Amino acid sequence: QVQLVESGGGLAQAGDSLRLSCAASGSTFSRYVMAWFRQAPGKEREFVARIRGSASITVYADSVKGRFTISRDNAKNTVYLQMFRLKPEDTAVYYCAAAPNGLGSLVWTYWGQGTQVTVSS
Repeated sequence: QVQLVESGGGLAQAGDSLRLSCAASGSTFSRYVMAWFRQAPGKEREFVARIRGSASITVYADSVKGRFTISRDNAKNTVYLQMFRLKPEDTAVYYCAAAPNGLGSLVWTYWGQGTQVTVSS
């Protein structure tokens, strides 16, 4: 069992930077693959980035690659999403998710409540 709490969202202008944090509790953080998803108004939830529990292997959506960086600090049970050069298209509710390792495929079992990111032109 993992509980996830996002923070760091807010209002930004195009070109600004924000760092989102997701604090995990209730289990061993390093056992989980962590990811960020987002859902813009009127759109389907989409994958943003993920990071494995070890080796810092990362995967990014094409729309954010080169601008966003996902990282994790297992000692602090926290995953981050550093966002640079924000665009209005980045406006969405951002969710962190956790998938237990050891399965044949990723299953995003645990989700946070989300944090709103709004980027103005």
